[in-house]
Amino acid sequence: MKSLPLVPVEAFIFGASEPRRNDMENWSKRTRAVHAGTRRSQYGEMAEAVFLTQGFKYDSPEQAEARFIESGRDEFIYARYGNPTVAMFEDRIAALEGTEDAFATASGMAAVNGALTSMLKTGDHVVSSRALFGSCLYILEDILPRFGVEVTFVDGTDMDAWRDAIRDDTKAVFLETVANPTLEVIDLAAVAEVAHAKGATVIVDNVFATPVFSDAVAQGADVVVYSATKHIDGQGRVLGGVICGTQEFIRKTVEPYLKHTGGSLSPFNAWVLLKGLETMDLRCTAQAQTALALASDLEGHEKLEAVLYPYLASHPQNAIATRQMSAGGTVIALDIKGGQDAAFRFLNALEIVSISNNLGDSKSLVTHPKTTTHQRLSDEQRAQLGITDGMVRLSIGLEDVSDLLDDIQTALSMI
Repeated sequence: MKSLPLVPVEAFIFGASEPRRNDMENWSKRTRAVHAGTRRSQYGEMAEAVFLTQGFKYDSPEQAEARFIESGRDEFIYARYGNPTVAMFEDRIAALEGTEDAFATASGMAAVNGALTSMLKTGDHVVSSRALFGSCLYILEDILPRFGVEVTFVDGTDMDAWRDAIRDDTKAVFLETVANPTLEVIDLAAVAEVAHAKGATVIVDNVFATPVFSDAVAQGADVVVYSATKHIDGQGRVLGGVICGTQEFIRKTVEPYLKHTGGSLSPFNAWVLLKGLETMDLRCTAQAQTALALASDLEGHEKLEAVLYPYLASHPQNAIATRQMSAGGTVIALDIKGGQDAAFRFLNALEIVSISNNLGDSKSLVTHPKTTTHQRLSDEQRAQLGITDGMVRLSIGLEDVSDLLDDIQTALSMI
C-alpha cells in the first residue's frame, strides 16, 4: 500500500494545497514561532510528529531515480539529506527570521562552519570582526587559512576599519551582532552597506541578539546563523544549529556541503527545537526584562569595575543596540574587581546561578571566559578583545528577579 503524503498545516487552515505565504507574512513573530512550517500526516496530529527514520521507501526504481535527480520539498531520500521533522524546523525558523529557506545543523558551530566553508575556496578573502566566540575565532583564525582563505580581522565597532579592510575581491564578511562575551554591538546596517557595495556576502552569528529581538535580514544580513542550543531550545536539552538565507544559497551552496559532510540535525533534536520555538518569545522577553533590571541594580556596585549590558545607557554602543534590537538580550557581563581570584570567589559563592559555559537557558548560568570559552587565546588577544581576568558572563534565566539579585549581591559581598 502506498503511504499517504504529508500535508502542510496551511492546507488545514486555509483549505488550500499550498501554503499561502502572503497570509503568513502578516503574522507576528510569536504566531509564526507556533504555527509556521507545520506538516501533518493523514492522522491530523496537533503536536508535530517525530519521524525517527534514516531512510525512506520508494514505490518504484523510477521514483527513486527521479528523486535522486531532483527532490521536491516533501520528497526525502536519507535523513542526512533531509527529514520531515527537520524540514518543519527549517521552514519555521526561516519564516520567523524572514528568509527564503534554512538548513538545520547538528550544532551551532556546524552552522558557522557550514555557512563559511561551503562558500569559500583557496584565494578567497574574508573580513571578520575580532570579538568572537572562541570556536568561531578558531575557524576563522586557524582552519580557513589552512585551505588558503585569507582572513582580515578588524575592530567591529570601527567603521573606518571595515571600510579599509573590505576589498573588491572580498567574498564574505562575518560578525557577531552582539559579541561573546564582551557584549560589543556592531552596527550591522552600516557594515552591510559597505560589504554590499563591494559585492561581499554578509554572514552574521545572531545568537545573543536572538530571533526575538533582532531583524538581521532587514538590517542587511544575507545569511543568519544560530546556535539553536541556546535560546531556541532554551532549556538545556539538545544541540542544534541553523543557517538561514536565500533558497539559492541554502539549497545550492549549503545543502550540498552539509549533506555530504554529515553536519545535519537529528529528527529528535529538531522536534525538541520545534517545541522550544513555541515558547521562545515568552522566555526571552521575560529573561531580557530581568537582565535589564539586574544590570541596572548592579551598575555602580563597589565590587565591580563595570557592568556591560547593551540596553544600559553606559554601554559604549547603546545607541546602536536600541536602534538594532527591541530588547537588550539575556546576557550580562560583569567585570569584578580583584581579577580571577575575586571572580572565582564570586562564582563559588553563588547558589541559584549555576556555573556552566552554556547560555540562553531557562536556568541562570555563569562562566569565566578567560578560563573557559576563551582560554586558548593569549593574554594579548584577550586584552585586545576586552576580556579581563575578572570578567564573568551571566546568562539570565527565568528565576524571580529578586532571588537572582539577592544571590548575586550576596556572592559579591563574599569577595
